Amino acid sequence: MRYIPNSPDERAEMLRTVGLNAPEELFSSIPADIILKRQLDLPAALSEMELLARFEAIAAHNTAARRPNFLGAGAYSHYSPTIIDSLIQRSEFFTAYTPYQPEVSQGTLQVIFEFQTMVCQLTGMEVANASMYDGSTSVAEAVLMAERVTRRRKVIVSPALHPEYLQVAQTYVSHAGIELAQTGFDEQAGRTTLDDATIDEQTAAVVVQSPNFYGCVEDLESLAERTHAAGALLIVAVTECASLGLLRSPGACGADIVVAEGQSLGVPLGYGGPYLGLFATREKFARQMPGRLVGVAADKEGRRGFVLTLATREQHIRREKATSNICTNEGLIALIATIYMTTMGRRGLQEVAMQCAQKAAYAARRIAELPGFSLPYAQTPRFNEFTVRAPVDAAELLRRLAREHNITGGLALSRYDPTRANDFLACVTETNPRAEIDALVAGLKALTA
Repeated sequence: MRYIPNSPDERAEMLRTVGLNAPEELFSSIPADIILKRQLDLPAALSEMELLARFEAIAAHNTAARRPNFLGAGAYSHYSPTIIDSLIQRSEFFTAYTPYQPEVSQGTLQVIFEFQTMVCQLTGMEVANASMYDGSTSVAEAVLMAERVTRRRKVIVSPALHPEYLQVAQTYVSHAGIELAQTGFDEQAGRTTLDDATIDEQTAAVVVQSPNFYGCVEDLESLAERTHAAGALLIVAVTECASLGLLRSPGACGADIVVAEGQSLGVPLGYGGPYLGLFATREKFARQMPGRLVGVAADKEGRRGFVLTLATREQHIRREKATSNICTNEGLIALIATIYMTTMGRRGLQEVAMQCAQKAAYAARRIAELPGFSLPYAQTPRFNEFTVRAPVDAAELLRRLAREHNITGGLALSRYDPTRANDFLACVTETNPRAEIDALVAGLKALTA
């Protein structure tokens, strides 16, 4: 928003209108002994062009923002079409809050309805809510929902779920009487395993991430079959929504609840947020779903309109019946995702996903050719992330890569698992050209020669 200054004549006219002679009279109620008597120590004023040039000169020193980036693990570098910035700055969306009054909120309600529709198409589910705070809280809310649906208190979580998502879920259930247990994990394939000793008639749900934290695509159909045989629900978490443009949808694989981090859908990497949680499920579970649901109705003249169909939080019903405390949620971020999905379309999402997969395959092949480097789960299908085993300490290797070659090479897994000192997670998206991938490979080779 531009600053429009007032001329001295305009300021004098405004003072005369309110019956004052000087701006200082506006502050006559402030005690004189606490008013600053000297001028502020500020540099001389700059014109708009000079100010922009000054900001650009300062920004040029920020080399970290310009370095090739191969970080993933829940936050992904994808291209955001410029149309997004233009549309979200329209005045209609600046002051949008909870659309309690449908007669004056049709635009906001329509955007939410379209968002829900596209989330259902993306996840292969039947109903989606009006968004959650982020992917991690979506997982936690799904665990609580599974307990409400099944009336069971045990939830089994895959060891390949993002560790920070697990921490959030543990916080949510710590006083809810829900037990979180772990599934098995195939160390050779990098995939989740389930057996009769793990899942039983007390299990409410199984939580699995695909592609999982180590980059491996899970066999969701077999997990769904085993889970449903025990009368439990399958909760599938997706941290990289771009994968849904290429992989079979979780809903088609038998998931009962699909939760996801929607940051990949046009939301920039904003130092950790604000991001966007997606939440979709089967229609038969809709009344246990947290958050809000916008639906279509018709007025007495038969004209289509949009309304809040379901909003089961404390403000609307008795507290003990509420399924969520979601109120403002991430409406603006959901709008970004809606514009992104609409702009890209089915073919655009598929193209982004294909580029991610192909570039990641090239990067993985080149890194695996380096002396001393290997891919622990090379035989398991992956999307755009993969685990690398280096011949030296991964955390130190990545620090040197950033310092000496100006490349952010990935995430050291020792941050979450001390036994994986030499392992790191690398991610490649459509924003990484071949030259950047080759520079990453050259940097790793030079530092381990």
